[in-house]
Amino acid sequence: MPRQGAIVGVLATAGLASSFMFTLVVPIQSKLPELLDASREDTAWVVTATLLAAAVTTPIAGRLGDMYGKRRVVLVLLALLVLGSVIAAVSPGIVGVIIGRALQGTVTGVVPLGISILRDVLREDRVDSAIALISATLGVGGSLGLPISAFITERADWHILFWVAAGLGVVVFALVLWIVPVSVLRTAGRFDFVGAVGLAVGLSGILLAISRGNEWGWASPAVLACGIGGVVVLLVWGWFELRIAEPLLDLRVAARPAVLLTNIASIAMGFALFSSNVNYPQLLEIPVAAGGFGLSLLAASFIIMPAGLVMMVLSPFSGRLAKTVGPKLLLVLGAIALIVAYAFTIVWSSEVWHLLVANLIIGVGIGFGYAAMPMLIMRSVPQTETGASNGLNALFRSLGTSMAAAVVGAILATYTAEFEGTPLPTPYAFQLSFVLGGAAAVIALVVALFIPRRRDAHERHPSLPE
Repeated sequence: MPRQGAIVGVLATAGLASSFMFTLVVPIQSKLPELLDASREDTAWVVTATLLAAAVTTPIAGRLGDMYGKRRVVLVLLALLVLGSVIAAVSPGIVGVIIGRALQGTVTGVVPLGISILRDVLREDRVDSAIALISATLGVGGSLGLPISAFITERADWHILFWVAAGLGVVVFALVLWIVPVSVLRTAGRFDFVGAVGLAVGLSGILLAISRGNEWGWASPAVLACGIGGVVVLLVWGWFELRIAEPLLDLRVAARPAVLLTNIASIAMGFALFSSNVNYPQLLEIPVAAGGFGLSLLAASFIIMPAGLVMMVLSPFSGRLAKTVGPKLLLVLGAIALIVAYAFTIVWSSEVWHLLVANLIIGVGIGFGYAAMPMLIMRSVPQTETGASNGLNALFRSLGTSMAAAVVGAILATYTAEFEGTPLPTPYAFQLSFVLGGAAAVIALVVALFIPRRRDAHERHPSLPE
């Protein structure tokens, strides 16, 4: 077997590649209508398609990994990333770019699958630190990827973004094939295709309502139909899953207090993280005369990037700390750091360095919080359920980030003032958004305090005797 450090490094690289896909088009997002000769409502699907594909694919990929081999499914997802990147790179119009971005979104499933692989193949004394590193890549990749995307778009044709993504996918595919061992732990049974379709339809309805509410109108028939329809479908799906012998997701396992509360905290943590991702870049880029700091996207991305570096540096320490004090306290500390960061921003946001300091503290909070959540999950589920359970946890994080994008986006679009003919968010809009980010962090803290401390008997490393 390859060295365990090499396995961790390759899976971390795969995680970075997957999270990079979410900031890949940020530098060109406002220019997409012009670049693709399409309406702004149509080009919004370039982002929405990625979000939907990630949310739908992640829990399903986790279950497929449990049944047919986690490495095999990781390779399939990386192949879809390469295919989607090439399609987007060569497409002259919007349809191909949307299809390509949807395929890129599927690669998000490699993070929970990678975490599950670590549990299967690493020595027990290395598992927590490795999980902390892989989980942190969900935040690190976006922070580090933003300046790369900004640099490319400022100096080259925008299609190069997708060729870079394709090349990255090819490299990671080869590394996984070469370094990551095949996990022999499998779950027997049939794949629940009906459950997969039901979950996909229900999630798509809810996420469409959340992500498109600003443009369609929150009380519009389309948003109400998607949102209410999605909830109804998921309720029927849950009833169905509880009554079949081999469900897509074992909802009885998902309902265990530690798992359920961790997933609820994940929504709030995801909201708190993405609220800063939406707020800080816009505030940094708005002209000085309009109340911002007048930085270019590239310069603003270098203020955002250190948060990702903090997450990466903290990850080994997070694993060791979790061994000492437990992952629950780690999640509590992460939520407290986020509260401190938003409180700092509410009081001090008049200088660039204020946002830099706040963003560094957010890096600490997300580094601790994202490291703790998969540890809490895996201490409470059977080893045959780790892929699906981690996929579900990643889905809840995605729900939080989607809600933040919609809610904060609505606030910044509602409270505006004209500047040289362009509506820009007012200082009040940013302050209100910071308050909501802080409130989400408070919710994460309260929920984390109620997570049971007891280490579940299901968490046994495969190399250890029962």
